[in-house]
Amino acid sequence: MSVFAILDPAVGLAHDVVAALAQVVPTALAIVLFTVCVRLALHPLARAASRGEKARARLAPRIAELNRKHKGRPEKLQAALAELYREEKASPFAGCLPMLVQIPFFSVMYRLFTTPNDLLGHTLFGAPLGLHVGSAHGAGEWVVFGVLYAGLAALGYVNFRRARRAQAKQAAQAAQSPQSAQGQGQGAQAQPALAFLPYLSFGTVLFAALVPLAAAVYLLTTSTWTAAERAWLYRDGAPEPAVPALA
Repeated sequence: MSVFAILDPAVGLAHDVVAALAQVVPTALAIVLFTVCVRLALHPLARAASRGEKARARLAPRIAELNRKHKGRPEKLQAALAELYREEKASPFAGCLPMLVQIPFFSVMYRLFTTPNDLLGHTLFGAPLGLHVGSAHGAGEWVVFGVLYAGLAALGYVNFRRARRAQAKQAAQAAQSPQSAQGQGQGAQAQPALAFLPYLSFGTVLFAALVPLAAAVYLLTTSTWTAAERAWLYRDGAPEPAVPALA
């Protein structure tokens, strides 16, 4: 029994909604509309996550100073950090918790579009939504997959550039922060280890090659939403997370 089976009631409800939409519009478009509705419902969580990231970036210099001041005294450091967060009415987990809450929703979408069901029997420009790229035959099916993968690759490149810029900005801020020479040396050593993170932006393209066409349509839709959402939430030039958005 799959660990995802616990999501089956929610998956059944999502299936019924998409099937109802598919009575009015093509099934592939129904998947797009349903994905947009889910992401719109989750947008308040994304806003909360961005506020948490901005608060963490704003407090980063003060946190670095507390780390320097209380080096080797973890109890005093924890007390000082707790006092700082209390004064600023912020939380060290403010940027993480909203993103974690979204995971069950994305898991439901993944299971809906990867588990065999009647929706996958419909087609997109002649290509069955349950078709994997390895089973594609005929020019039409290859064109459909090619367009989807090209779109995912373009979005991956956009996210890659944003992650690289965020990483460079964080490195510049770390170099200017009042840290000891030892701390700067540790930061320089950490940079090569984190340099691969922006390349994770292309992980969606690789993942799409392993799932049915319906899931690829979902991935393209949700990735487009994520890229647009991040551009909107961080339009004021506030520091973004260096970890790329994968969904």
